Amino acid sequence: MPAQDKGRKEKPRDRVIQTYIQRVRAFSPNARKYLISIIIYGAGFGIHRILFNFFLRSLGYDETLMGLLSTVSSMTVLIAALPMGYLADYMGRKISLAASGLVVGISMLLMVIFPSVSMLIIMNVLMGLGSSLGSVVSGPFLMENSGELERTYLFSISSGLRMAAFSVGDWIGGYLPTWFGEFLNVSAVSSTAYAWAIGVAAVLVIIAVIPRVMLRRNQIPFGERATFAPLRFAREHPKKLTKLLLPLFVTSIGAGLIMPFMNIFFSKVHNQPDPAIGVIFAWGSLAMGVGLILAPAFADKFGKIKVVVFSQGLSVPFLILLGFSPVFELSALAYYVRLTLMNMSSPVYQTFIMEQVDPESRAMVASLDSMVNSFGRAFSPVISGFLQVNYGFGPPFIGTITLYSISIVMYYFFFLRDRKSQEPVSIAD
Repeated sequence: MPAQDKGRKEKPRDRVIQTYIQRVRAFSPNARKYLISIIIYGAGFGIHRILFNFFLRSLGYDETLMGLLSTVSSMTVLIAALPMGYLADYMGRKISLAASGLVVGISMLLMVIFPSVSMLIIMNVLMGLGSSLGSVVSGPFLMENSGELERTYLFSISSGLRMAAFSVGDWIGGYLPTWFGEFLNVSAVSSTAYAWAIGVAAVLVIIAVIPRVMLRRNQIPFGERATFAPLRFAREHPKKLTKLLLPLFVTSIGAGLIMPFMNIFFSKVHNQPDPAIGVIFAWGSLAMGVGLILAPAFADKFGKIKVVVFSQGLSVPFLILLGFSPVFELSALAYYVRLTLMNMSSPVYQTFIMEQVDPESRAMVASLDSMVNSFGRAFSPVISGFLQVNYGFGPPFIGTITLYSISIVMYYFFFLRDRKSQEPVSIAD
């Protein structure tokens, strides 16, 4: 009898594992190739993001320019989002994904070869165009290459693998300047060492285009597309569209105040060297990747919006600890937990948004999603850079904490009180 009781206790866990395996096995060949490209792309981008601000600093630039470049890239994504949505429909998912990776990789490479201010700005515009194209096409691509049962799993695992790849890139990126410094007989914190390391990142991003070129075409015939679908959707469902996008907008403003500067935060506030920061970012990305991979199981059990509200709500105390703890170890631990909790809901909510939209409107509504996410990030890094130079990191952290809290309240009042909103809503509703 005790053995039977034990077996019964293990059944729910076993069912969760079996369900997870079944959902992953259901991924289409297109989805699997896309996941391979994400791993390669993520490793390259992880190297770039950990080192780029250090590269700028090695050239004598300060946080003001760092914030400006982040703003330029985000503004480009914002302005280009709707045109990129139309272009993604016109070219198809396969060509759009390949072109996105190629443009981002080339822009990374040219920034370190020609690091003048004007060239940095131009290449950040180019990078923003590539990023915009990739962001607006990824959601519709995943929707079109997944069934209803495995869809949340595909969205979450794609984000989880991206974060795991970021982790590898962050880890390697922390050591690459030292390796190149020794190889080239230059300082590990010289612009030359950083340039060669970021060059490796650019090559990886370009290599990630190969599996994307191998994708099977899967697109809506151009004559059947509704070019102004988002305008129609906005006209027919203005309240729904506002509720879906407004919390993302508020979150994006808060994220832009802090997230582009986390490497500078650990360097200035906690006096950590580049390799240590690389390790911090690596473990943070890995922790976030684990959370993202676990997210669909929680969404199945509790509902998508509950996962969004509770995971983001629990992240706020750790954000406070991250920004204001004088002890480095506590700040780093809070960084890991906050990343995991705050970001594990992202693919779940993206799936939720895509489920509200008819197939013809997905790419363009994804463009609106991208615009909203970019709008806040386009302005807040410049504000944050100014605040950091004059007042330190305290004010930016207070702004981020306040805005995140507001967005969580919005999710709760817009969706969680209405239990029906946790299920896919028909466009006719």
